[in-house]
Amino acid sequence: MNSIRVFVEIGKKKVFAGAVDWPGWCRSGPDEESALLALIDYGPRYAQVLQSKEIDFKAPTDTPDLIVVERHDGNTTTDFGAPSIMLEDDREPLDRMEFERLQTLLVACWGAFDNAVGRATGRVLRKGPRGGGRDLENIIDHVLQADRGYLTRLAWKHKREDEKDSFEELSRTRQAILNALEVAVAGDLPEKGPRGGIIWSPRYFVRREAWHVLDHSWEIENRLV
Repeated sequence: MNSIRVFVEIGKKKVFAGAVDWPGWCRSGPDEESALLALIDYGPRYAQVLQSKEIDFKAPTDTPDLIVVERHDGNTTTDFGAPSIMLEDDREPLDRMEFERLQTLLVACWGAFDNAVGRATGRVLRKGPRGGGRDLENIIDHVLQADRGYLTRLAWKHKREDEKDSFEELSRTRQAILNALEVAVAGDLPEKGPRGGIIWSPRYFVRREAWHVLDHSWEIENRLV
């Protein structure tokens, strides 16, 4: 059996299930069972993401292969649509080998987003049942804005250069993320951010960032006409 450690984050309207050791592989549903089934369903797609870095990952085929090691009550952010609870595992220190592994996983997720954007360029994205849904440019800008916002959770200052196009700015922001994570892993983070906000642990940062960029990668793929 290919057992995978997972967490479950339970909100009032939405439940997330995600792999503790595999950042980015995280799905949601209206209840725990649905979230776990969605996680299994996206396992092969997550495996494809990791192929670019030749990472050894075998997707499990059924929910008994998922071992729930942490359950947490969610909050308003959970119900809004993002996994927001820091795990006990996220508080564990990182050695150099594990840090480099997490960096590689994160870069693979970034690559998946870039590939999805490349495939969607010049094509139509299907609208939602009420005509909703961002267009491609707005998705790219949303991901970029989120990345910049996430950086503040590592107490890192990063100013956008307006003269650069979205992909140039994404590249700059991603490099800032890698630089910030290096500092965070060295233990040089303050207890609070410049405006008093909560500082994220490096493990949680990678988990949240990888989830967000993959969530939109898969959104793009699912909405391609």
